[in-house]
Amino acid sequence: MNTLSYKTISANKATVQKKWVLVDATDLVLGRMATKVAKLLRGKYKPNYTPHVDCGDNVIIINAEKVKLTGNKWTDRIYLRHTGYPGGQREMTPKVLMEKSPEKLIRKVLKGMLPKNRLGAQLLNNLYVFPGAEYNMQAQQPKQIDLNSLK
Repeated sequence: MNTLSYKTISANKATVQKKWVLVDATDLVLGRMATKVAKLLRGKYKPNYTPHVDCGDNVIIINAEKVKLTGNKWTDRIYLRHTGYPGGQREMTPKVLMEKSPEKLIRKVLKGMLPKNRLGAQLLNNLYVFPGAEYNMQAQQPKQIDLNSLK
C-alpha cells in the first residue's frame, strides 16, 4: 500500500515557543502598526500557527505617545461606550484618549483586531504598552523588529 505520510501538526500549549518582541511606535500610523502587531500577538507569522491556541509572541510597544493618525481622524473619529444607565452613552475622540493615556488608545485599537472571545482576551494580556522610551522588560531580552519588513 502506497500512502502518504504527511500529517498536519497542530500546536498546543506545550509545544508553542513564544518570543519577546520590541516595537518602536515612533512615527508609525496607528492602524497599520496595529494590524501587524495583532498578527504577531496571534502568531500568524509562525509556520505552526493554530487558530485556537495562543501561539503568538509577547509584544512590547514603546513610544506609544508618538504614534500618528492620518487625515482628520484625531478629531473626527469617535469611540463610543455606555455606562449601563439610561442615557449613559459617552463618546471620546482619539485626541482626548491620547492625552489621557496613550496606552489605552493602542489597547483599544488592538482589542478590536483580535478575536472576540476568551482567546482574544488572553492574547491581549501578551501586549505591553509604554508611553515613552523607558520600559521595564529588559530581563526578557526582547528582540527589536522593524514592522515595515513584515507583510
